[in-house]
Amino acid sequence: MANLKEIRTRIVSVKSTRQITNAMKMVSAAKLRKAQNAILQLRPYAKKMHEILSHVSDVSEGDIDNMYSEKRKEEKVLILLVSSNRGLCGAFNANVSKKVIEVIKSKYQNLFDNNNVDLYTIGKKAGDVLKGKSFEMNGSFDEIYDDLTYEKVAVIAEDLMKMFADKKYDKIDIIYNRFKNASVQIITHETILPVTADETEQNGTGDYIFEPDLNYILENLMPESIKVNLFAAILDSNAAEQGARMTAMHKATDNASELIKDLTLSYNKARQASITSEILEITAGAEALNN
Repeated sequence: MANLKEIRTRIVSVKSTRQITNAMKMVSAAKLRKAQNAILQLRPYAKKMHEILSHVSDVSEGDIDNMYSEKRKEEKVLILLVSSNRGLCGAFNANVSKKVIEVIKSKYQNLFDNNNVDLYTIGKKAGDVLKGKSFEMNGSFDEIYDDLTYEKVAVIAEDLMKMFADKKYDKIDIIYNRFKNASVQIITHETILPVTADETEQNGTGDYIFEPDLNYILENLMPESIKVNLFAAILDSNAAEQGARMTAMHKATDNASELIKDLTLSYNKARQASITSEILEITAGAEALNN
């Protein structure tokens, strides 16, 4: 059994750790509230954008040639990983990394073997995990979390659209954690480009009179929809990150409390054993003097 000083030192250390994890849980809870409000406010707008794009795409199918909806033979693919810049959030980042590997093996193995799959990161942690498994990162937008705004995400979306329009990539996918609640994150794989009617919500078709003309509407609607979708994915990931961190720190705090209880019990047992031993020594000494 460890001596009293060792147990006492460990109890102090665990209590300090519990204070840190509890403080981090509270900070994450405050950030989660803000992040959750942001994504919940954006989702109705993003959904309506999908509905409008679905109607327009249905009407224009076969009639309009839009560069962002052009389906090409997949010879070069870009996968965008959305994770976090910080750790201590459970399996949040590891799940993104696992999903990337799964998608590559199931859909793009031949392209990957020929170095025709590029990986870009938003948040460096998932990229760090993949680098440890010999995957190469080809680009990053990790600084977006320093000030997460629609304007900055729109710049990233414009870069992605330009790469697609210039035929640098024939397809651009995104993998991220979708926020459900504080303890549940849904790992999600979606295609950003090309945009097709099949990838939008279907609500039926009808006869429409467009003003201005259909070409003008598509040229402005599709880029806006791509920007909104990317912003929604990043906001989803941000809220999911805070939820995952809050849950992880809550569990860590509970585990620290349980460990303190066990160490306190061990300390009391060791202390009682020490007292009993001293009493026995004193009793034995007194008997020796009497004899």
